[in-house]
Amino acid sequence: MKRMLDMGAEELTRLTKEELLYAIRASEGRTIASETIGIAMPMLVDITNAEFAASQGADIIILNMFDCLSPHVEGMPECAPGETIRQLKRLCGRPIGVNLEPCLPDSRDSIWAMRKGRMASIDNAIRLAEMGADFILVTGNPGNGVDNDAIAEAVSTISKAIGGGIAIAAGRMHASGALAHSGRDIVCDRDIDRYAAAGADIILLPAPMTVPGIDGTLIRSLIEHVHSLGLLAMTSIGTSQKGSDRDTVRRIALECKAAGSDLHHIGDSGYMGMALPENIFTYSVAIRGIRHTYRRMASARR
Repeated sequence: MKRMLDMGAEELTRLTKEELLYAIRASEGRTIASETIGIAMPMLVDITNAEFAASQGADIIILNMFDCLSPHVEGMPECAPGETIRQLKRLCGRPIGVNLEPCLPDSRDSIWAMRKGRMASIDNAIRLAEMGADFILVTGNPGNGVDNDAIAEAVSTISKAIGGGIAIAAGRMHASGALAHSGRDIVCDRDIDRYAAAGADIILLPAPMTVPGIDGTLIRSLIEHVHSLGLLAMTSIGTSQKGSDRDTVRRIALECKAAGSDLHHIGDSGYMGMALPENIFTYSVAIRGIRHTYRRMASARR
């Protein structure tokens, strides 16, 4: 098996679960996952945000607010609904993960309103596996009231249903509307133990300096616990700082690297739909230098 740093697009889109997890681990903290919103108008209008993020150095794309019952990504050529993820993988040459949320649909008249096709349910997990997704991230969007209990329960249910066929990540990058568990209380060792017991392969944690009270010392301790369980740690810029200046993003990136992060997540709302492209590039250069950054940018079709 190979590290992700050395793979081209053809290899990246054909990874098994075991190969994906090994490739991330073997890259030693030099893998970037860029989250995008497919239902938002793309920044380049007729080019998907996923392709744009990949062009700036992202190794993995995570789709937020992707509706399994009505799959759609703005900027994509027309295709059969069930082929949406596989087609997007071909276009951007990257593995694709999808967010699912353990909460019920609601009736808000808003782009953020929860829909049945985004729920962390057995049916949706099976649909994603059949559509070619490489992993599922069980988490919560702002205001949806997702807490650690709900995440652990959903991971357990999904893990049993899909039988280890695709990787599962779990955690919160911010309070997700569950304000009783916010700030330094977003996650603790006990929550990590529960995610691990439920079947998670990757644990999502807030990046240092992105949530009040979350610093490098705390995240380093949590990551050490994640690693002691044999799992991978993914730090996340899930607050609006993916739209910050480059120096701020560079500082966060290096804090995450120093804390031991295996996988670096950068969120989807620099404006609306993806991080600022220059910040994906800046993050990449900070954690792995210009050579690996340009190599990833140039390997979209190989």
